[in-house]
Amino acid sequence: MDLGYKLATLNASLNGLSATLLLMGWLAIRARKESIHKKFMGSAFVVSSLFLISYLIRVGISGTHRYPGVGLEKTVYLIILFSHIILAALVPFLAIRTIYLALKRRLPAHRRIAAVTFPIWMYVSVTGVLIYFMLYHWV
Repeated sequence: MDLGYKLATLNASLNGLSATLLLMGWLAIRARKESIHKKFMGSAFVVSSLFLISYLIRVGISGTHRYPGVGLEKTVYLIILFSHIILAALVPFLAIRTIYLALKRRLPAHRRIAAVTFPIWMYVSVTGVLIYFMLYHWV
């Protein structure tokens, strides 16, 4: 097993962990457990940052990979991939702004942007795992 494949597996694991932490943070704030919410969301940000570093290293080592499937299967993959890429480019900016507003205790503004950030970040984390499985295990 080469390093590129191992890093791709690590990246999928980090994406899955990020999605889990995001969900736990969302559930914590729904239960009005602000200190637990902060810990989960901070952890999600750290894990997502580690993902980005690992992803860039993997791309530097093994480049990008073409999806080997054809037809409708490839079309579905490309739709997921393109939506993932576009939204993934937004996540760092949205996450940093959302965290900044929380740290400044500008909670009404934090809640407004978090309502946008959370579903996008969750989608990117979950589709990151899905893309990994489609690219490395389903074809």
